[in-house]
Amino acid sequence: MLVHDRRGAGPPLVLIHGIGARRGAWEPVAERLAPVRETFALDLPGFGDSPPLPAGREPTIDAYADAVERFCGAAGLERPHVAGNSMGGAIALELARRGTVASATALSPAGFWSEPERAWSTAILRVSRLAARRAGGPLRCAVGSAAGRVAALGLFYGRPAALDPAVAREDLRMLGAAPAFEATLAALGRHRFADGDQLDGVPVTIGWGTRDRLLLHPTQPRRARAALPRARHVVLERCGHLPMHDDPDQVAALLRVASGDGGERPAAVGAPGTATSRPPAG
Repeated sequence: MLVHDRRGAGPPLVLIHGIGARRGAWEPVAERLAPVRETFALDLPGFGDSPPLPAGREPTIDAYADAVERFCGAAGLERPHVAGNSMGGAIALELARRGTVASATALSPAGFWSEPERAWSTAILRVSRLAARRAGGPLRCAVGSAAGRVAALGLFYGRPAALDPAVAREDLRMLGAAPAFEATLAALGRHRFADGDQLDGVPVTIGWGTRDRLLLHPTQPRRARAALPRARHVVLERCGHLPMHDDPDQVAALLRVASGDGGERPAAVGAPGTATSRPPAG
């Protein structure tokens, strides 16, 4: 069983982090969703507190989707809603392709990059990992100030100065400690989203921050719209690659609508294929 945080009540929603991250990335959003959703925030294999995949299993998007499916089976979750960020977004889209989830929301999902954009993103991730491992102590000290957070984390967050220093320090610690990082980054660099029509049977929402400097806005959202014309595409204003901390209220509102039940109106976010600046608050 993957290490996870479970909270709230309502339709189940599985939350999946990106490469180098941890289940705590979803904490502000899960807190806001607790009255209306039962959330399961996971540590993927080899990240956070979860052990790596079995020896010899390449950490691909498919392999991580398998791990999430096994978790859902063990937890008794039949076709839950899922949401993922970055690599987690790619995993959520793969689960939608398989038809094993009720809906899928992907925030800045990996796989819509050009080759130069892929090289940029993987280089930034590799350098950030190296810094977290070799200069972890000084970096964790530096992010105690707003200026330090901007310098160290400005490529990941849209509002790094506003980030809780304790969250920034834990992000860096977990990034440096993740045993699956290198192998996962190599596999992720080969990932390209394709065959979007295979997801037509599952409601899909794509959200992208206007300040995403890792998986770049606006070029990659345009490719996502072309590949998934029937999905709902939402612009997350003033958010970076990790919008869950930049604006948890905006993300929680989006997830409530994207995983809506009979009491909510998913169409309120915007017709499929459109982009809106901000989802409704409820």
